[in-house]
Amino acid sequence: MKISLAAVPYFWSQDDYIAFYQKIASSPVDIVYLGETVCSKRRTMKFQDWLEIAELLTRAGKQVVLSTLTLLEADSELKYLSKIAKQKEYLIEANDMAAIQVAAEHGNAYVAGTAINVYNNRALDILKKQGMSRWCVPVELGQQDIAAMASHCQSLGIELEYQVFGRMPLAYSARCFTARHHQLPKDDCQLKCLDYEQGLKVKTQEGDSFAQINGIETQSAKITYLFDRWQEIQLAGVDILRIVPVSARDTLIAVDQLAAMISGSDKVANLTGEYEYCNGYWLGVEGMKYIPLQ
Repeated sequence: MKISLAAVPYFWSQDDYIAFYQKIASSPVDIVYLGETVCSKRRTMKFQDWLEIAELLTRAGKQVVLSTLTLLEADSELKYLSKIAKQKEYLIEANDMAAIQVAAEHGNAYVAGTAINVYNNRALDILKKQGMSRWCVPVELGQQDIAAMASHCQSLGIELEYQVFGRMPLAYSARCFTARHHQLPKDDCQLKCLDYEQGLKVKTQEGDSFAQINGIETQSAKITYLFDRWQEIQLAGVDILRIVPVSARDTLIAVDQLAAMISGSDKVANLTGEYEYCNGYWLGVEGMKYIPLQ
C-alpha cells in the first residue's frame, strides 16, 4: 500500500516550503504532489523552485507529480498550466479539464485530481483514452459508491487514490473568501493567506465547526481520518492512501502515523494541533460525522 502526499493547499513562505519538503524527502511517503492548486497570486515559489524540490525528492526515491490549478481565470494561468502539462519529466495532476486537454495533446499521462468530476465507468473510459493513469477519488464518494468503479479501474490499469487524512476540498469560487474576510478586494488581497498556515475556520452561530476558508477554496473544518480503516480501503481496491497537508509539523506526524499502522507498529506521536475528525463519506453517511471503528 503506497502513501501519497497531496500538494500543500495553503500559502506558505518559500523557506517554509523548502524546509517542509526537505523533511518529506526522508519520510515514508512514496508519492509527492507539488505545486500551487488554489490561487495563482501565491508566488513565493516559481516554477523552477518547484522543479528543484522535485529533483530533491526524486533523488530521495519519491515519485513526483506536478499539480495544476483547480480554477483558471486568466490567460496567464492557462500558460502556466500548459508549461506543467507539456513537460515530460514528471507525471501531472490535472485539476481542471484544460490540463487534461493539454496533457492529452502532448501524449502525457496524468492523474485526475479530486476536482475532476468522475462518477461512473463511462467517464473512466473516456479519461483513460485521454491518458489518465491514476484517479484521485472525489472525497464525497465512499466505499459503496466506488465498488463497481474500482474493479473497472483495475481492468483498465488505472490506479486508485483515496484521501485518508486532511481537510476535504468542498468547493472553489471566483471570489476570494480570505480577502473578503479582511474587507479587501480580491485584486488587492495583500496576500493575507500568508497569515494562516491552515486557512481560517468558520463556525456556525451555535459555535460548531463548519468550514475552513482558504482563499478561493472552501474546505471542511473537520479532518478526514481513515488511518484505522486502511485495510478495508485496500480491500475496496484502492492502491494509494492520500494525505492532504495541514500544518507542516502535524503533516509529518500524520505520515509517520499512517506508515506505522501499515507496518504494524504502535510507536507513533500524537498530532500537536486541535482537530476534529470525520469519516462519514467513506461509510455512506453525512460527511462531517465520525464513526469509530468497532
